[in-house]
Amino acid sequence: MIDDLVYQAIFSPNEKVQKQSRTQIRKMAQKTSIYLASIHRLYQAFGQGKIIGFTIPAINIRTLTYDTARTIFKVMIKKNIGPVIFEIARSEIGYTDQQPDEYAVAILAAAVKENYRGPVFIQGDHYQFKAKTFKEDAATEIEKIKTLVKKSIDAGFYNIDIDASTLVDLNKTSLDDQQKNNYQMTAMMTKYIRSLEPKGVTISVGGEIGHIGGKNSTPKEFEVFMKGYLKEAQSSKFPSARAQDEGKVQSKKIQGISKVSVQTGTSHGGIPLPDGTIAKVSLDFNVLKSISQVAQEKYSIGGAVQHGASTLPNKLFDQFPKNNALEIHLATGFQNIVYENLPISLKQEIYQWIKKNFKDEWKEGQTEDQFIYKIRKKALGPFKQDLWQMNKSFKQTIMKNLKKQFLFLFEQLKVINTRSVLDQYV
Repeated sequence: MIDDLVYQAIFSPNEKVQKQSRTQIRKMAQKTSIYLASIHRLYQAFGQGKIIGFTIPAINIRTLTYDTARTIFKVMIKKNIGPVIFEIARSEIGYTDQQPDEYAVAILAAAVKENYRGPVFIQGDHYQFKAKTFKEDAATEIEKIKTLVKKSIDAGFYNIDIDASTLVDLNKTSLDDQQKNNYQMTAMMTKYIRSLEPKGVTISVGGEIGHIGGKNSTPKEFEVFMKGYLKEAQSSKFPSARAQDEGKVQSKKIQGISKVSVQTGTSHGGIPLPDGTIAKVSLDFNVLKSISQVAQEKYSIGGAVQHGASTLPNKLFDQFPKNNALEIHLATGFQNIVYENLPISLKQEIYQWIKKNFKDEWKEGQTEDQFIYKIRKKALGPFKQDLWQMNKSFKQTIMKNLKKQFLFLFEQLKVINTRSVLDQYV
């Protein structure tokens, strides 16, 4: 039943059937003690020094969402794993054709199918300001982020990362001037998120001080960001959801961010070499360690977050918990496993479609392998149904390889047997 429901919830051409299927999945989840939750209190415990020793994986599922989430839940149940975050970025929502409500329903359906019980964390990843648009028309860009935030909270995304690091201007002289647009926009969006919170939920909000792929972050930049952010966040009244219903505006001290994303030397998706393999990167783990220490000791927030990590060499992953990284974002590596195990005919069809539709993005000097590697994520939306309906044996092979990598990562990040820790705080 759940297999049919989730298919109709995503692919039914009948809007009424689609809506009814999604409602039914949410009801089934609720009846079986599966609930969408915020990780905020757990991160508070990290910030207060009550928890240490593991790094929470945040997994971006770009395709085969229902099947991939099922595989993750299987590993979580078998290994008694507590916190795992399912997430999708602003850009991914577009090119994978997965709106927040659809994404949440697919994750919940997977939890129902695998008889999981307890909290499910779904996160809006990189709700990112586009610097060019912001410079030309800040009000329009702000409104776009607000619209996405509201849509996400309505769908049950109770964890949202605001990424205004794209607005950091390193050409400015002082650190405060460099970070000003960043901390102002992050504070504005924090207040907006707090105004939309359901009763009894404190949404986990993340900030970001260094644009991934750019200059490495420093503790001093983080402190300057936090000083400006906290001043802005507490500077004015804001409407709570309940107060809005009553036509009032309440003034109270709001909860700030629970974590901060930093740049350590990685890039999203890795850097493809001419033969299609990924270039080695120089990763500075001390960035994570030092900023997490300041975050916890000075501000009592969870710590530093690592982005762009799934294509790193496997031998590095045990270093994240050792260096007190709070959370790690993992995406492209799983997409690569999917593409490596696709039926040849489907892969060739996708690659031909890419070369036809994105030839204008084929940069001079790029080999075909480099071009395909950088662009192929954009085929996941248009081929979403084809991927879902591929031959069962190929899908089983993909899930077998994904399961192996999930298990390896969860072991390296030390989240095995953490369910009891999670249950204390969520």
